[in-house]
Amino acid sequence: MLATLSIRDIVLIDRLDIEFSGGMTVLTGETGAGKSILLDALTLALGGRGDAGLVRHGEAQGQVVAVFDIAARHPVRALLRDNDVPDDGDVILRRIQTQDGRSRAFINDQPVSVGLLRQAGQMLVEVHGQHDERALVDPESHRLLLDSFGRLDALVADVAEAHGRLRGADKALRDHKTRIEAARREADYLRSAVDDLTRLAPKSGEEAELAERRAAMMQVEKIAGDLNEAYEALNGSASPIPELASLMRRLERKAEQAPQMLGGPVAALGTALDALEEARGGLEAAIRQTDFDPRELEATEERLFALRAAARKFSVTVDELPALAARMAADLGDLDAGEERLDALVRAADAARGAYDAVAARLSAERRQVGARLEAAVAAELPSLKLERARFLVEMTSDPDNRTPAGVDMVEFWVQTNPGTRPGPIMKVASGGELSRFLLALKVSLADSGSVPTLVFDEIDTGVGGAVAEAIGWRLARLARSVQVLTVTHAPQVAARADGHFLIAKEEVAPERVATRIKPIDAAHRREEIARMLAGSVITDEARAAAQRLLTVSES
Repeated sequence: MLATLSIRDIVLIDRLDIEFSGGMTVLTGETGAGKSILLDALTLALGGRGDAGLVRHGEAQGQVVAVFDIAARHPVRALLRDNDVPDDGDVILRRIQTQDGRSRAFINDQPVSVGLLRQAGQMLVEVHGQHDERALVDPESHRLLLDSFGRLDALVADVAEAHGRLRGADKALRDHKTRIEAARREADYLRSAVDDLTRLAPKSGEEAELAERRAAMMQVEKIAGDLNEAYEALNGSASPIPELASLMRRLERKAEQAPQMLGGPVAALGTALDALEEARGGLEAAIRQTDFDPRELEATEERLFALRAAARKFSVTVDELPALAARMAADLGDLDAGEERLDALVRAADAARGAYDAVAARLSAERRQVGARLEAAVAAELPSLKLERARFLVEMTSDPDNRTPAGVDMVEFWVQTNPGTRPGPIMKVASGGELSRFLLALKVSLADSGSVPTLVFDEIDTGVGGAVAEAIGWRLARLARSVQVLTVTHAPQVAARADGHFLIAKEEVAPERVATRIKPIDAAHRREEIARMLAGSVITDEARAAAQRLLTVSES
């Protein structure tokens, strides 16, 4: 239910809060009082096109807020959750329009795109007027309305599921045929490539591992040369260690004769010889650690270069070679065993197509029965709307070859306005007044079929009066038993049927400035307003009496 509509700084409207109750609410007022301002504001809150002209002169921006008190299981809550918008409590749609033409959208105080705001608004409110019967324009909506009227959701879901299986089976068949054809064209190349890759047997991550091992061995090779050279200097024929040892022994013998002169040098020579021996031992140990088989380096390089050559040949990276080998082997396997698998996929696709056709045919049969019931339901409403000579038709065509998730049917609402005339699409055949009445009859028939929670009718009674206006009023009241109905009307017969009544009027609030005011009216003022709608500017006692009779009949 639309619980609260708060409008701020929209054109001539200052600030006001309007709370609509359930059932049927009418908004009345003289022509030019500003009813369109309210509808423009509501449309803006529902995600309609922004317009800088909606902002009151002199203000930088305007704002409109629509608050909805709806059931916990209403589909709009799932939409909000899917878009990470909190949905606890009321659903609050807010739109800010700036003077420079920009606008911002919010749902439950979270910034959202205007597209999401519009999508949520379409799930909550339908606005209908003489020239805005959106649900009657789009044939896709006609099919949805028919399915909703017939409670065909489960069967439609079965068709969608069968269509998904058929699409998957057809795709698998197409993909397999494509692979077989490609494999046949490249059979010799594939066999040669698979043989080469099988012999090579590439492994994932092998290139990095081989490159690291090769670099390590090459580095060791360089170090080993320097180590051997240093070891040869200390341990070879040119080593200074034996000569230094001999000289130190001769100096030791003479040190007894001149200890103060030779004691220090002899000790230093001893330390140096110890250090050289330690260095020679360390070099020997290091050489043992760097010992490797040069053939291992050669084998590593050959493997690495073979992998890189294969990668260049097949225009892939080395790491992609294992996947390429598997794919080529699978393609070759498809070629070798493709016909058998192809037959199986053909049988699977045929079975999926048969299953879809069966459930789609069942849905088509149900839709034809439901269409007949909808035609009868609408026909029952037409006489009281002075359309007793008109016919409402559910035109349905089925194309078994046009398989869609929604079935094979095209549904469109047609009308025949007079006997002997050619039936046709409702938007092309019905006049403006007829279209509004057809819409109302259809909405009444669909009232229990999952409609949005709030319907807004903008002067759908224009151009009719008397018994037709009274019939429209009764049907709007019936419709309001199932959904919330807001009606802008100039017909007293319609206004008298309402559960709530708002008066829209202009008043001067400052020199050279007027404002539109909207306020609920009580029973006495309501009788006066309906009398004005009956009599015009001069309200007579007869008009007041007639207004009272209308109100009394509506209450009985």
